[in-house]
Amino acid sequence: MVAPGTEVAAATGPGQVTSNGSAGGSGEAAAAAETQRQQPAPNAWQVIKGVLFRIFIIWAISSWFRRGPAPQDPGSAGGAPRAPSRNLFPKDTLMDLYVYISEHEHFTDFNLSSALFWQKRDLVYGDWTSGENADGCYEHYGEVDISQSVQQNGSIYIHVYFTKSGFHPDPRQKNLYRRLATVHTSRMINKYKRRRFQKTKNLLTGETEADPEMIKRAEDFGPVEVISHWHPNLTINMVDDHTPWVKGSVPPPLDQYVKFDAISGDYYPILYFNDYWNLQKDYFPINESLRRLPFRLSFCPLSLWRWQLYAAQSSRSPWNFLGEDLYEQSDEEQDSVKRPLPTDIQFWNSRQSLEGLSVRSVFFGVFQSLVVLLYILDNETNFVVQVSVFIGLLIDIWKITKVMDVRLDRENKVAGVFPRVTFNDKSTYIESSTKVYDDMAFRYLSWILFPLLGCYAVYSLLYLEHKGWYSWVLSMLYGFLLTFGFITMTPQLFINYKLKSVAHLPWRMLTYKALNTFIDDLFAFVIRMPMMYRIGCLRDGVPLGGS
Repeated sequence: MVAPGTEVAAATGPGQVTSNGSAGGSGEAAAAAETQRQQPAPNAWQVIKGVLFRIFIIWAISSWFRRGPAPQDPGSAGGAPRAPSRNLFPKDTLMDLYVYISEHEHFTDFNLSSALFWQKRDLVYGDWTSGENADGCYEHYGEVDISQSVQQNGSIYIHVYFTKSGFHPDPRQKNLYRRLATVHTSRMINKYKRRRFQKTKNLLTGETEADPEMIKRAEDFGPVEVISHWHPNLTINMVDDHTPWVKGSVPPPLDQYVKFDAISGDYYPILYFNDYWNLQKDYFPINESLRRLPFRLSFCPLSLWRWQLYAAQSSRSPWNFLGEDLYEQSDEEQDSVKRPLPTDIQFWNSRQSLEGLSVRSVFFGVFQSLVVLLYILDNETNFVVQVSVFIGLLIDIWKITKVMDVRLDRENKVAGVFPRVTFNDKSTYIESSTKVYDDMAFRYLSWILFPLLGCYAVYSLLYLEHKGWYSWVLSMLYGFLLTFGFITMTPQLFINYKLKSVAHLPWRMLTYKALNTFIDDLFAFVIRMPMMYRIGCLRDGVPLGGS
């Protein structure tokens, strides 16, 4: 099915990686792990571009929170700001979904039954509980017949229509079509990728192991060939949002997705094609040997903040300054960034047993992240750093729910109003010897930390200057963590020593953090931040680099 010598492997059939990041069977997972082990180490240029990409991601995140004032409408009296608009589809609106596949960018063949790929009736806007997995998601799998034009590098498009129940997307059906009851979006779903051929040979024998077909194609089309590729997965997200957006003041890159009706001034529901987790290795070339293309299409609701994350990280226009070649190559390098980003989350999310893991270290990590966040907020710090630390704090808080049974006690309320939050150790943590060693390690650690904390507090109060008592507490705590925080790694090391095993550690995440330290060090010198926080970024490289 796939042409020999291509750079992208085919990934078809059930059990493959889906566009929302879920994985298939264990065989595919083992194959993916083997593929990652065989991947060569990134070179220096890839690392540098990874640094630039990370800086761009954090900059994009910060841009969401900065909205300028409502624009002045020159046509209105006195330049009064425009009134906020509303979503044309109220929450809980019943909708019908129509998905058409066509070779035409502008679709009109509504009567062509072969073009209708998926039809789903009576979907509820903002429903998060329906579907097979009770998450509001629906899925449809089929095969797309392609013509000779598509086989020969032609384009193929997907056209998605949501209508209020009872209506039809075809404007020619006057009795069933309503403009304000129909939202439409489309995009090209094949992807054009460059394939480069380098003519090499053995310098002594003059022979080459290159595929003769590749050599012939290189002679016919040149060393660089543009080939249409296909990915078998795509997710349609409808953003569950009713923000009163104002036309002309929606911040980028969100503005390209919010579509306003020219007459009513209101906006249509936001539709987003989510292919963020479609890794480049899962694309395969479309050629004349393929008659049908496998296609798994999913529909899921999406929250506003997650849509902002996807929209910002998928925006690639700022990379144009790197040049066309670098812009084209950034797909694979973005994959190298995407893989480690969720590694830590995936580790804790899939962890069934807490044997060998220090639960107390997770709570101490939340305390550390909170102190760091409060400290940088109290000092003159770049907004990018503040957002980055805040996201880290949220992840650390989320980890608590994975290592403890967190429940709301509605009977014993705090002040008689708020439910009391209770924390209970998980059975896998209690029944193993991990809890005993974890308690023992922190008890020994407290004998060192508390005297040092008292000494440092006195030193900070006597010899350092502060803006006030609040700033003294924050700077004292942060300075203490900065100076002695590395010894908080000892509980996990102590548990490993007692259990005679390191199999419980998330080594992939530790390796990522070790490599990430280099990026943090560069980041610390180019972004405005407090000197102590800058030193902390550099200090973190010492224990990680030597772990």
